[in-house]
Amino acid sequence: MADRLPHEKGFHVSWDQLHRDARALAWRLDKQGPGEGGDWKAVVAITRGGMAPAMIVARELGIRVVDTVSVKSYNHQTQSEPVIIKPPAAEIMGASGEGVLVIDDLVDTGRTLEVVRKLWPKAHYATVYAKPQGRPQVDTFITEVSQDTWIFFPWDMALQYVEPFRGGPD
Repeated sequence: MADRLPHEKGFHVSWDQLHRDARALAWRLDKQGPGEGGDWKAVVAITRGGMAPAMIVARELGIRVVDTVSVKSYNHQTQSEPVIIKPPAAEIMGASGEGVLVIDDLVDTGRTLEVVRKLWPKAHYATVYAKPQGRPQVDTFITEVSQDTWIFFPWDMALQYVEPFRGGPD
């Protein structure tokens, strides 16, 4: 078989599926924090992909303190060196990030989480989806996909007509 383009080995995630998977992530993280009763003190979403799952996790676990860390590592489908554009509030993270859940949609190569983890090594890193190369950087995840799979998230997609395999409409 000929080489595939990134979108040809795709994993399409609907809003419903993302919601179910993010709730499953919250279930795995429930009562796993270092606080009294296993509570987490805050959720930090890695923007932009981590914002929807982080909101769902925060809601499910009753966490009211939510912030973001902005890391840029992609330009369309090309990955580059990750750069922190906006850190979370220092009073939330403390010196090490202990008790904080850092949430992203996906760990791919792990380079984004590696940059964030260096700054806050005691935070707990959780993603909804994980690829094998990035798995060492994540503490908790829900679904693993192959390294050569491109995940299409619902915020990147639009509904449109697709022609049948055997030609156009009758």
